[in-house]
Amino acid sequence: MAEEQPRAAAEGGGETLMEKIADKLHIGGDGSSSDSDADERKQPKPSAPPAPAEVATESFVDSAAAAAAEAKAKVFRLFGREEPIHKVLGGGKPADVFLWRNRNISAGVLGGATAIWILFELLGYHLLTFVCHGLIFSLGLLFLWSNASSFINKSPPRIPEVIIPEDLVVNIALSTRYEINRAFANLRQIALGRDIKKFLIVIAGLWLLSVLGSCCNFLTLVYIVFVVLHTVPILYEKYEDQIDSYGEKGWIEIKKQYAVFDAKVLSKVPRGPLKDKKH
Repeated sequence: MAEEQPRAAAEGGGETLMEKIADKLHIGGDGSSSDSDADERKQPKPSAPPAPAEVATESFVDSAAAAAAEAKAKVFRLFGREEPIHKVLGGGKPADVFLWRNRNISAGVLGGATAIWILFELLGYHLLTFVCHGLIFSLGLLFLWSNASSFINKSPPRIPEVIIPEDLVVNIALSTRYEINRAFANLRQIALGRDIKKFLIVIAGLWLLSVLGSCCNFLTLVYIVFVVLHTVPILYEKYEDQIDSYGEKGWIEIKKQYAVFDAKVLSKVPRGPLKDKKH
């Protein structure tokens, strides 16, 4: 019994020693794990990939924007226009004047045209008389200024030398020649009876010009066209969508009426040969 007690004490001491070692190892393990947890918290976490719902939303927005742009491109425009009104008018400074990009210049041009129309149409002034009187006044003023500059100790007027470049004249002549030849070709096609629609359009346009010519003279007609160019484009640019909407409805109605007219009248009119006869 006495021997069993020391053995039990030794076993108890051994167990306590092993327990102490295990406790120390356990504490050390916890400390290392806590350190590793702290390090993991300090390290920046990678950003999470976008959720599938967000990707789907972005793709839906892009497709909706593309569909809206395509629908806008297919909107009816007057005369089949596919470009902005500024580019249709030729772009550059003339289009800027017609669209009132610079109000001072546009107002000055329109005011000058109005003054010329009042001078020649209402006051009865003639063009040749106006040009001669203007030249007399300008040359007399410059002549007196040039001779009086030596007496009044002032510099004589600087009159620029005006030379028309050859290239400009050639380009204008070539452009005019091209337009005239194209007009003659179109008139020939109409006279041959190959395009009844174009024939009717030309006849209607010439009749309208004859009516306007009987109501006013050539200068008044030019002034009316000038005023229209300074008012209609800016109004159309401002209310483009509304005007195109009404224009689409009117164009559909015109096509219906033309289809009826073509079926009842134009289809019965004999037409010219499609090809010229070769001699």
